[in-house]
Amino acid sequence: MTYTSENLGNDSSRAVDLLLMHLKIHGASATRTLAQVLGVTFEAVRLHLNRLLEQGVVQGERLSGGVGRPKQLWKLTMVGHARFPNRHAQLTVQMIRTIDQLFGQEGLKRIVEHRGEQQLAEYRIQLKSCRVLAERLTQLAKLRNEEGYMARIERAGADFLLIEDHCPICAAATVCQRFCTVELAQFQALMQGWAQVTREEHLFHNARRCVYRFKEVRS
Repeated sequence: MTYTSENLGNDSSRAVDLLLMHLKIHGASATRTLAQVLGVTFEAVRLHLNRLLEQGVVQGERLSGGVGRPKQLWKLTMVGHARFPNRHAQLTVQMIRTIDQLFGQEGLKRIVEHRGEQQLAEYRIQLKSCRVLAERLTQLAKLRNEEGYMARIERAGADFLLIEDHCPICAAATVCQRFCTVELAQFQALMQGWAQVTREEHLFHNARRCVYRFKEVRS
């Protein structure tokens, strides 16, 4: 179906969901690109974007350079990112702060690391039958996806990338970045003897997502 200003109301919610999902996964995108993705007219997608702009869900930025007028790109705001699941963020943050008050930073560190050990043990059980690195990473991405990370695997030359377009524990990690430290350590332990693991993009270092590189260990 092609959208026009007259029939914009039809399937509008689905179109907005697709638009937001595209911005979440692919980042800043041009209006024309979004129209192509949704299969809608340029006018229709502009109406969607204007409504989302008024709600503070998206923001526009102009890129100058090259021939012609500056290019308009759209991306999610913090309000837009909050449209995606965030694992009961407010309650989680309150609990972290309470643990810190009662047991101090050392107590909080021990709790986060204990959670990480339990999660690592579960991952190991789920990956036990995987015989090659690609299969192992595919299963890991599946598990992370089930946890809300919008995870996927891509090839990067001889290496693999685990891309997580969403962080369902972002609020918790904001007040306690030990979660991020433990996460990287989990992957490194899980892939010991299989691959060297490094974090290439990090949500808390001006990136829009987290990306991990897996360089296969050759025997």
